[in-house]
Amino acid sequence: MHLYKLNHIRQLESESIHIFREVAAQFENPVLMFSGGKDSITMARLAQKAFWPGKIPFPFLHVDTGHNFDETIEFRDQLMDDLGVELIVAHVQDMIDEGKVKAPKGPNPSRNKLQIPTLLKALEDHDFDAAFGGARRDEEKARAKERFFSHRDEFGQWDPKNQRPELWNLYNGRKNQGEHFRVFPLSNWTEMDVWQYIAAEDIDIPSLYLAHTRDVVEREGTYLAKSKFITLSEEEEYEEKKIRFRTIGDMTCTGAFQSDADTIPQIIEEVASARITERGNRTDDKKAEAAMEERKKQGYF
Repeated sequence: MHLYKLNHIRQLESESIHIFREVAAQFENPVLMFSGGKDSITMARLAQKAFWPGKIPFPFLHVDTGHNFDETIEFRDQLMDDLGVELIVAHVQDMIDEGKVKAPKGPNPSRNKLQIPTLLKALEDHDFDAAFGGARRDEEKARAKERFFSHRDEFGQWDPKNQRPELWNLYNGRKNQGEHFRVFPLSNWTEMDVWQYIAAEDIDIPSLYLAHTRDVVEREGTYLAKSKFITLSEEEEYEEKKIRFRTIGDMTCTGAFQSDADTIPQIIEEVASARITERGNRTDDKKAEAAMEERKKQGYF
């Protein structure tokens, strides 16, 4: 007798699709947080499969710092057109202009922390009760503590010591008025799993992930792309390098590394031999040992 058996990647896919459908069943007004990176792109494909042949039944939300790579925004807009979903953009600059947050200063002024109040305001303004995020447990120590359904209080805060048990694929989405959940369908995925899935599904990705020649400056042991958002010191200068990015975020804090991997199979080979995490080149995560956890407690992704 022939037994139907899923491989590792398809098992993860099935688990994630179950999460998407569970949220659609339990919550009234979910949203998918979309950054234009590989994880949110993977979530978009999974959401598409979860509700096929119907349309994705919720909008996407991008918290735009204003310091994005042009390639990311172009890719985002094209994908939204292809998927036919509504895109809501919450601008950090609007919060700065309204005097609700203060723009950071310095040689590379990251607006990463300013995403927190911008996101919380967007969730409140649109009355979203669940927000899908692309975080994975293998990325960082704080994210390793997350459940699939991550409860947030009325202030959008996360308490890592007060999380609900998740047994036998049962998820408790009960909440009080004003509270919401962050939901992480990719929790059990690794960086390698994501790339293997992208390869298996032949998913388009931003060109930033592929090796290309770019002007960069070396700072704090990582390469930052040339942009109008960072200021060079007298000792610094841009130099041309062949680089790629493992993660995509602000141009002020997302570091690149030298690479010749310009195809998905080559990226998979590179990830297999990597000895540093994908967020190891993020300058915002280097500020303190618990930098990510502190941001998450305040309402970060």
